[in-house]
Amino acid sequence: MNFIRHRYRTVPVVVGVPALAVVLITATGCSSADDSARAAVPDPGAKVTKLCQNLDKLLPSRVDGQDRRDPEPASALTAGWGDPAIILRCGVRRPAEMNDPEADGVEADGVGWLLQKQDDGSFRFTSTLRTAYVEVAIPKDRTGDGVAPLVDLALAVKKAIPEGIAD
Repeated sequence: MNFIRHRYRTVPVVVGVPALAVVLITATGCSSADDSARAAVPDPGAKVTKLCQNLDKLLPSRVDGQDRRDPEPASALTAGWGDPAIILRCGVRRPAEMNDPEADGVEADGVGWLLQKQDDGSFRFTSTLRTAYVEVAIPKDRTGDGVAPLVDLALAVKKAIPEGIAD
């Protein structure tokens, strides 16, 4: 009876470690290319934080036809949709432009918004006459849709953020 013996060749550990390091560095380098949006997380007081957490639970899964893709770092005070992302931040500070009687504003489905055109062609809207300020940033690639994102967000804002003047 003939038995065939296979010999498995072992690679010395010294050769295996550098090769493994190259593989790990390459994999890490590829996966660290984070293409998700980033947004600064506001730091409001406890009352506003609670309102914003409630808003986060009511936000739609789609805005302006775009799926929800929250920005980094993860927070109940921020949300995002699409790429480039429409970014919502809840609990932001009152913009100085709200003191300007000539400031542009829009109304979308019962929610008032201060309109601020940015130098890069994007728009920033901040809710008015609500007990917490909600900011929605619309990138220049999506500004052709007008206030469609604000209409999609209006119901959640109306339910979670009561009318009134923010502290």
